[in-house]
Amino acid sequence: MRAPLYLQPRLEPPLTSLLDAVPFLHSLVDGLGSPLNVLLPDRIAENAERFRAVYRKHHLTGRVFFAHKANRSSALVRRLAATGPAEVGIDVASLGELRHVLGAGFTPDRVMGTGPKDPEFLWLAARTGTTVNVDSHSELDQLADLVRKYALPRVHVLLRLAEFETAAGSGVKVLSRRSRFGSPPGEVKALLDAVERHRDAVELIGVGYHLDTTGLAEKAVALERCVMVMDECHARGLAPRVIDIGGGFGVGYVADAGQWARYTTELTNAVLGTRPALTWRGHGYGLRNEGGTLRGALGLYPAHRPSVGPGYLDDLLSLPSRSLGRPLGTVLLEQLYELYTEPGRALVDQCGLTLARVLDVRSTGTGPPLARLGMNAGDVSLEEHGVLVDPVLLPRTESSRAEKSEEDNPAGVDVHLVGNLCLEADLITRRTVFLPRLPRPGDLLAFANTAGYAMDFHAHAAQRQPIARKVAVVQDGDAWRWCLDEEYWPITYPGGVVS
Repeated sequence: MRAPLYLQPRLEPPLTSLLDAVPFLHSLVDGLGSPLNVLLPDRIAENAERFRAVYRKHHLTGRVFFAHKANRSSALVRRLAATGPAEVGIDVASLGELRHVLGAGFTPDRVMGTGPKDPEFLWLAARTGTTVNVDSHSELDQLADLVRKYALPRVHVLLRLAEFETAAGSGVKVLSRRSRFGSPPGEVKALLDAVERHRDAVELIGVGYHLDTTGLAEKAVALERCVMVMDECHARGLAPRVIDIGGGFGVGYVADAGQWARYTTELTNAVLGTRPALTWRGHGYGLRNEGGTLRGALGLYPAHRPSVGPGYLDDLLSLPSRSLGRPLGTVLLEQLYELYTEPGRALVDQCGLTLARVLDVRSTGTGPPLARLGMNAGDVSLEEHGVLVDPVLLPRTESSRAEKSEEDNPAGVDVHLVGNLCLEADLITRRTVFLPRLPRPGDLLAFANTAGYAMDFHAHAAQRQPIARKVAVVQDGDAWRWCLDEEYWPITYPGGVVS
């Protein structure tokens, strides 16, 4: 019997305590249905403070902006709005997000608009005094025209760059991955010409970059280029003070590096046919077998990484600049530049989980049994983002919880998790999942750490199946209190009750 290939989730307080409150979680699903998203608003404030601690370590000023697109939650945004206003802001990428955060307590000076921008989005940003992160020459022109047409105050803007050249080992210049967002460095002159032309409508406060990569070396090159662009700005008599390095700080989903290494190795073996399949219908996550030769590239999020979140930011700022000869954090400090960051996934790390009720478990005759859940693939889109991690089994009854240790199989039980849509492709994960025992109808599966892009980024109401509701929970001693996400406010009433 082969050993089970677990990918056990990385869990930290208070998520660990919440998962121990099994009857409480079952009562929530009983009352509000499956699937259900459960959020821990206090944790996002703790994560913001961890990022701020890195700023302090490098003696840097600036602001951490939460990338709102990572989660639609009102509770998370309202809790973040209650943190230190000089240190934490929010990044919005649509008109709807901008309206949401203004109503959640963020003042416009703490808001930055990024992403695709329609005229309505630009108008409200300009009208309220929101900073705009400009992606192109035409967007800058459009914003300036709106400011003049409606006699609005000057708007603070940043210029976002992309597609940087890096030097390969042979000295060959290699472009970073092409992006839909940001302007190539070759367009800097035209952008600065436009800024000067629109001085009556906009004020340039900084430059930044967008990179679709987790590579430290590529980000270091982009940051160095931004420093050089700042020099060009000052040579023109402009006075920007901010460098925005965006997001992409990452999250560690799997607790054990060995489990992750072993799984990816065995997945390769399964694709090559030297061991039984590890996925539904032999899916290879980007790998394929061509005549006994492995082809393709593994399209998975690195679920165990040695450096993520605030630690990744610290590594980047500590990295020596290849062109300037000093750590990047020191370069920013020497120039008295403010640092902006835009973590999304990393700022909601450990901020929530998604619960699904087990509806049915049936044998297939060949291969692992199918466990059908009260959710579909859009409700917990870890798979969509290439994140592989085990759910936590939460037995239904006290007796089954007491029996659990006796029934747990050291070899594990392999199952396929399928959704509630009448669709062959509705798989919660294409990976065969190992659990300590076979789940029973009525049990819950808890998918941990889903607050970053996995709760509602792909949620839909296909076949009139319900979309997961959201609740915010707060720990009160040994007990837990909850409210609907939209009813949460970071206000303490007499008696210590938080709304």
